Amino acid sequence: MENPASNRERTNSQKVLVIACGMIAREIIAVKDALRLDHLDLTCLPAEFHYRPDRIAPALDIAIRKARAEGIANIFVGYADCGTGGDIDKVCAAHGVTRIDGPHCFAFYQGLPAFQDVADGDMTSFYMTDFLCRHFDAFFMKPMGLDRHPELIEDFFGNYEKVVYLAQTDDPALEAVAIRAARLLGLAYERRFTGYGDLVPALKKAHETASQGG
Repeated sequence: MENPASNRERTNSQKVLVIACGMIAREIIAVKDALRLDHLDLTCLPAEFHYRPDRIAPALDIAIRKARAEGIANIFVGYADCGTGGDIDKVCAAHGVTRIDGPHCFAFYQGLPAFQDVADGDMTSFYMTDFLCRHFDAFFMKPMGLDRHPELIEDFFGNYEKVVYLAQTDDPALEAVAIRAARLLGLAYERRFTGYGDLVPALKKAHETASQGG
């Protein structure tokens, strides 16, 4: 007769906790559901850290320590470097965990080889994702004061040439926001359908590694 406690311990040992940026929470859940990654759990740090990268590594360190104290062995970091200048890598190394490869989510959504091919040409591109389309007003217009002072658009976006919408899903309503943003900012517009990019193999690998006991 199997021991229920042993079964629970085995199940827990197979679980992997993803600690991720709140900006990609919906996408991680979508990948989890599509691939049936039953042993994958998710906790997120505030999406606003996207604009405050100095806060990411300290918060990540706290989140990992908390998870370890709760007995969670398998942890995967759902961040790229994200403007931290290597600080996320230092936290990962200190705790023996790994993160998704790449400099930022705009790169891993496109897939690193594809991003490297366009990186130089995209130096003057303003990237948008499904998340940023859903929250354009909350993340851009209001914090930057553009809803009250449209004259600031030139100051903030004068060096950009185009808006590149990296679409995770085929959603006309979200693309309409990206098109509106390009017009508002006086920039050219390009849509690239990326799906979830490197997020898919990264989460699948983390799940499989945990399921196989490391």
